[in-house]
Amino acid sequence: MPRLTNQQTAKLFADIGDLLEIKGENRFKVLAYRNAADHIENLSFDLYDYWESGGDLRKIEGIGQAISEKIDEKFKTGKLGFWDKLAAEIPPALVEVLAIPDVGPKMAKAMWEELGLTTLAEVKAAAQEGKLQKLPRMGAKSEARILASIEAVERRETGRVHLGVAWPLAMRVLAALKDLPQVIQIEPAGSLRRMRETVGDLDFVTSTEQPQPIMAVFKTLPEVEEVIAAGETKTSVRFRNGMQADLRCVSPSQWGPALNYFTGNKNHNVKIRELAQKKGYSLNEYALTRTSDGEPLFFADEVELYKFFGLPYIPPYLREDRGEIEAAFQGKLPAGLEVGDIKGEVHCHSTWSDGQHSIEEMARAALAKGYQYLAITDHSQSLGVAGGLNADRLAQQRREIDEVQTRVPNIRLWQGSEVEVRADGTLDFPDEVLAQLDYVVASVHTGLRQDRDTLTRRALAAIRNPYVKQLAHPTGRLLPRREGGDFDMEALIQAAAETGAFLEINAAPERLDLPDTYVRRAIELGVKLIINCDAHHVEDFNNLRFGVATACRGWASAENVVNTRPLDEFVAAWKKA
Repeated sequence: MPRLTNQQTAKLFADIGDLLEIKGENRFKVLAYRNAADHIENLSFDLYDYWESGGDLRKIEGIGQAISEKIDEKFKTGKLGFWDKLAAEIPPALVEVLAIPDVGPKMAKAMWEELGLTTLAEVKAAAQEGKLQKLPRMGAKSEARILASIEAVERRETGRVHLGVAWPLAMRVLAALKDLPQVIQIEPAGSLRRMRETVGDLDFVTSTEQPQPIMAVFKTLPEVEEVIAAGETKTSVRFRNGMQADLRCVSPSQWGPALNYFTGNKNHNVKIRELAQKKGYSLNEYALTRTSDGEPLFFADEVELYKFFGLPYIPPYLREDRGEIEAAFQGKLPAGLEVGDIKGEVHCHSTWSDGQHSIEEMARAALAKGYQYLAITDHSQSLGVAGGLNADRLAQQRREIDEVQTRVPNIRLWQGSEVEVRADGTLDFPDEVLAQLDYVVASVHTGLRQDRDTLTRRALAAIRNPYVKQLAHPTGRLLPRREGGDFDMEALIQAAAETGAFLEINAAPERLDLPDTYVRRAIELGVKLIINCDAHHVEDFNNLRFGVATACRGWASAENVVNTRPLDEFVAAWKKA
């Protein structure tokens, strides 16, 4: 029977979670399957190999006894009775209907039970014919929004994945190759090295005098499903998750031009070639060649290549042809920042809402990362699917935070809340409740298909509330499957500049929100940015690298990011917000 990849196994359990939600099961059961799916998808090893070698599945984070037994049954028999029973009750195709923004489990269930719609294509056809208006509380405007959302979903079917999928896969490949004796240097290239928010294919470049042994190992990696092409210096494979990867081998003297060529985006590379032409050279992926006599120039690294053109080294994340070459000539490249610059997190969740770990576990994990401060910001009451807290539960949580603070004294803990901005623009808590919180994060999770004016008014009301310190994941997008809301982002950035509210760069790889282009605009207007992992699990603090990369792609330096400041300075900055 065909073996399942991590991605296929993860999708199975994610689909189970979705069908259980449509069925109306309790949220803890739904979250358990989704949590297992998230952990399986992001494993650094092959789950099937681990199971086949006799590994204890229960030792894997997020996998308990019940899910362990289901994995064992699926891997042994190729079938899963629990899934078959569930699929007999709820059409599995409804999972794709849930991918439509603004279609939740109740609406998906109503579409199926009342109109017999079970697929994306069927829902689209029904919307085009005006049939969705037969559903309760479904008018022409709502139907039009759903149709527009379906079309947006179809446009996004690009085969690209977010960094949370591409990065760990690439790191596993590098780990398998970098210590081979024939490898002198090896790096990922392409959009992954530039840390773009989504990645299509993976590219790797290695310098070596003996390419064949490296190619042989690359072709037989556990992740490889198919060898597409194999030559003397280039091999292309397809991984089990569907991604294609290319490995190119070059000589050490060609390393600089090759890594540069396969990293920069097309327009950046065109401008570098134009610089070469002005100096009387042509540039390809291997060398500079003097046009007058064909004499080649080789560069052992990128620093020397850029220096030849009179430029400082341009970091990969800036190579997007957004003025970086001009800025480099003028000595105006941003200083950038690093993961170690971040001193604390003020957007994280615990088991009080939809987090997977207790407050104490989150506090200790943050401390282990070197953080000086942490705000627990569980969801507010109206986000029922996430187990949001009401005022009474906030009071109970405050007591637990105070108790944890005594046991974990080396990190400053605050009670916050991720407060929902309701559809009418009001916040989920009245000001008297907000005033009792240490730190208030405002978020728009629902109604993201409202018109631009309505959405923008909602977000502006939050930014201008005196108790709100930051606007979280401002566009509301989910990569690569959901576009953000149609906010007037210029108006939001202007309002943050006026009020001093922080705009978040959410480091969760499915968000990376604020997007890098808006990061740059926010910096131009003097807005203070804040990078948070939106951690729902202790491992989520590892996503910080993605948020930092997004900030750097938006030309941010440490001075632009408020939580690069130590505890006292951060508190002073937030009090001004």
